[in-house]
Amino acid sequence: MSKKIKQFEMDLLKRTFQDVRDMVLMSVQGLPAQVENNLRLTLRKKNIRLQVVKNSLAKRVFGEMGVNAGEVWAGPTLVAWGSTSLADLSKAVEDEFKKTGDKNKDKYKFKSAMSDGQAVTFDQAKKMPTKAEAIGRVLMLALSPASRLAAQIIGPAGMVASQVKSHGERKEAEVAPAAPEAAAPEAAPAPPPA
Repeated sequence: MSKKIKQFEMDLLKRTFQDVRDMVLMSVQGLPAQVENNLRLTLRKKNIRLQVVKNSLAKRVFGEMGVNAGEVWAGPTLVAWGSTSLADLSKAVEDEFKKTGDKNKDKYKFKSAMSDGQAVTFDQAKKMPTKAEAIGRVLMLALSPASRLAAQIIGPAGMVASQVKSHGERKEAEVAPAAPEAAAPEAAPAPPPA
């Protein structure tokens, strides 16, 4: 391959993966063309792209972009990227490849995954929180001290209010029975004899 063609392919890889920080790296070999085409179409509907890359060029391009993929650049490499999070991407790709059937099971292998430019195992990638889950956790942690403080402020005031209320109810209970007894001795005047 001439230098110009290599440079052209490297520039194309740079443009394609310019803003991609989360991806799944796989080895796919011997998968029937029709099955692979169906996989690509199904994953494209989920906003996931697949591309086979030349290892030597991809290693160089990703290295220049600051993506540390480690030792995954051996054998054929298929890169999957897209979706909203690495966990969603990993699960979607795994589910679709599992749907190809048992006869194609040995024709693909998940090498690694990249999370924000750093290599992680594929199993770790599936367990990572989605963006929404991560934001929810951060908000929960941020609001937790405030909710504890509010509970500590409201707690003693609630106990005092409860005691005042129960004391008031006891006073009402003591006064209420005395009123009917006072009304009972008075009798209605008898009608005059006619």
